[in-house]
Amino acid sequence: MITRRSFCKKSLLIAGGLAVPLAALELFDPRKLLAEKDQKGPRWVFLVDTRKCVGCGFCVKGCKVENEVPYDANVTRTWVERYVVTKDGKTHIDSPKGARDGFPEKGIDIGHGKLEEIRDEEIEKAFFVPKLCNQCDNPPCVQVCPVGATYQTADGVVLVDRKWCIGCGYCIMGCPYGVRFFHPVYHVAEKCNFCYHRITKGMQTACVDSCAFGARRVGNLRDPEDPVTKVIMTERVNVLKEEYGTKPQVFYLGLSKEVK
Repeated sequence: MITRRSFCKKSLLIAGGLAVPLAALELFDPRKLLAEKDQKGPRWVFLVDTRKCVGCGFCVKGCKVENEVPYDANVTRTWVERYVVTKDGKTHIDSPKGARDGFPEKGIDIGHGKLEEIRDEEIEKAFFVPKLCNQCDNPPCVQVCPVGATYQTADGVVLVDRKWCIGCGYCIMGCPYGVRFFHPVYHVAEKCNFCYHRITKGMQTACVDSCAFGARRVGNLRDPEDPVTKVIMTERVNVLKEEYGTKPQVFYLGLSKEVK
C-alpha cells in the first residue's frame, strides 16, 4: 500500500515545478499579508503548539466524526506524526492510522504490520507533530484544478465543491504537503477545510474542541486582538516547507528541524 509520505514524494516529482510559479518563491511574512490584502472580514489561520501535543489522537477521532470521513478507512483530514530522533542522527517517523488511536505501540510502525524497536538509551529526543491542510495563501491545488472545484474563499480557506469535482486527482498530486486524498464514499478530492461550516458560525474546529491540551488553536489573522494573531506576530513561529512559496497559514510553535 502506498503511504501518504511516498505518495507526496512522487506527486512532487510529477507536478512540483508546474504547481509553484517562480514569483511565489519568496519567504512568507504575515505582516506583509495584512498589508497586501483587503482587510475586510476574517483571515483564518491555525496555530499548532508541538510542545503541548501528547499524541493522544483525539483530534483525529473528532475530525473523522465531524467531517464524515469513514472511521476505519485509512485516510484522515488531519493526522499526528511521531518523531523519534536517535543518537546516531537518524530520524524515525510514523503515524499509524493517522494516529487515530494514538500510538499504542512503543515501536515505530514501518508498515506491513512491522515495528522497528528502538531502545530507550538510543533516543536523543521524541515528539509529536499534528498536521492538516495549510490553507496556503498561494495554493497550488487551486491552480491545477481544471474545473474550478477547488477554490479559495475571501477569508483564505481552500474548499472543495464535491458537485463540481471530477476526481482527476491533479490537486492531490499538486499538494506538496500530502493532505489531500480521495474520499472513499464520495470518490472526490477531500481535505481539511478548518471545519469551515463551524468557524463561520463562531465555533471552533472539531480538532480544536477535541484537544484537551491546547495544542491546536484557530484564529483570525486580521484581528490584532485575537490571541492566535498575537502569538504569530510576536513569537517565533514556523511553517512547513516554506521554500515552496505556497505561504502556508498553519503556524507552528516549537517546530524541530527534523520535521518535514
